[in-house]
Amino acid sequence: MTQGHGSTVDGVLRRSARRTPARVAVEYRERRWTYEELDDAVSRAASVLLGEGLVPGDRVGSYGHNSDAYLITFLACARAGLVHVPVNQNLTGDDLAYIVAQSGSALVLADPELAGRLPDGVRVLPLRDADDSLLARLATAVPYEGPEPRTEDLVQLLYTSGTTALPKGAMMTHRSLVHEYLSAITALDLSAGDRPVHALPLYHSAQMHVFLLPYIAVGATNVIVDAPDGDTLFDLIEAGRADSLFAPPTVWIALSNRPDFASRDLSGLRKAYYGASIMPVPVLERLRERLGKLALYNCFGQSEIGPLAMVLGPDEHKGRMDSCGRTVLFVDARVVDEDGEDVPDGTPGEIVYRSPQLCDGYWDRPDESAAAFRDGWFRSGDLAVRDAHGYFTIVDRVKDVINSGGVLIASRQVEDALYTHESVAEAAVIGLPDERWIEAVTAVVVPRGEVTEAQLIAHAREKLASFKAPKQVLFVDELPRNASGKILKRELRDRFGHAR
Repeated sequence: MTQGHGSTVDGVLRRSARRTPARVAVEYRERRWTYEELDDAVSRAASVLLGEGLVPGDRVGSYGHNSDAYLITFLACARAGLVHVPVNQNLTGDDLAYIVAQSGSALVLADPELAGRLPDGVRVLPLRDADDSLLARLATAVPYEGPEPRTEDLVQLLYTSGTTALPKGAMMTHRSLVHEYLSAITALDLSAGDRPVHALPLYHSAQMHVFLLPYIAVGATNVIVDAPDGDTLFDLIEAGRADSLFAPPTVWIALSNRPDFASRDLSGLRKAYYGASIMPVPVLERLRERLGKLALYNCFGQSEIGPLAMVLGPDEHKGRMDSCGRTVLFVDARVVDEDGEDVPDGTPGEIVYRSPQLCDGYWDRPDESAAAFRDGWFRSGDLAVRDAHGYFTIVDRVKDVINSGGVLIASRQVEDALYTHESVAEAAVIGLPDERWIEAVTAVVVPRGEVTEAQLIAHAREKLASFKAPKQVLFVDELPRNASGKILKRELRDRFGHAR
């Protein structure tokens, strides 16, 4: 292999394999890979992919559930100079066809049970669980010895979650992701002695790029599980096999609502990371009360920045439980008005970023790229305030702010008020069209126990100014969300736009 400077995604694994070859890198179900074995598997997988006629720069879709094979695929693409395209395993129909077509994927690696969902004519290679799968072919493949990719080469098209519009493929380079890995390691106190469990989908940037790859960089032993199942997670913690867990607020809410949450021995859990969407303060307080010695980290960012941009550490929560923290090592952020001018501390505005972690724009979307990147800064779409000490607090997504009677209302503030009611399991607040109010503050609630609309409105009025309280409450069995845990408010607005 032609040696370069190694500032590439695959170089992260290569260095750990040289440093600690015999240490277990990954466990998945019955399989274990040492760092040396994982590095060898990645080189063999790179040869398999190039043997399919692919050339550096080709896009390769990855459409599968969590597994060791999924990780190997990403690293093999990185080593071979291919561009990995992670595809949400829950996508079907037009949504799935859009990602495959828009990315121009020349090949899709798919779990066999998912392959039938792909559009006709798409070239497919089984990812695992088949005689001709990528994983099965590693035994006979010759390790790749070609040139290393360059640090400025694309390594992934990281599609945005599409909560407000069609997903866009953020063009991530080796340079941007390696910078982000170092930011994650330093801000989240990741170390080789940690025992992380990776339960969220690996197609999503948070689990893959904030935790799994940074933990591979430091040489930890990583347990990959299929899904954030409470029984599995609690068993791993009680058995001493996991002491570090990342999950979005929706998962932490579900875990804390389990009947056995108070009785299981979870004292072995040392680090709890949350992010991907806003954690309701009442839920955070519930976790701290039950697991008092737990180190809590709030991780905030978005796909375009790799995705980690800010962290609120364990020693920073007191007095600022609703903050998302301060910027990480390689990120600079400002709060600006509509004209891009800085606003005073304490004044709401849009966060803009400048960072080597940032993507190089959106794949084949020049207009959207130009709109998002202005004067060297990326417009995030997040409404926030910054205090004099450099801490940021997210007020809302710019598109989720509710205009009620000409007054702008942050949906998060209303949600936090609702979460203080014991009969609210989950809540999402949206603005629905209204002749009188322009937008009526509307709460969509998953109840826990018996509760009425009038009771929740009255409860909110006790916590908020009357104009911020919901005008109506709609009850549902569950809230729509993507696999990373973000609630899809766009779907709620579409569903209930004509409710009353």
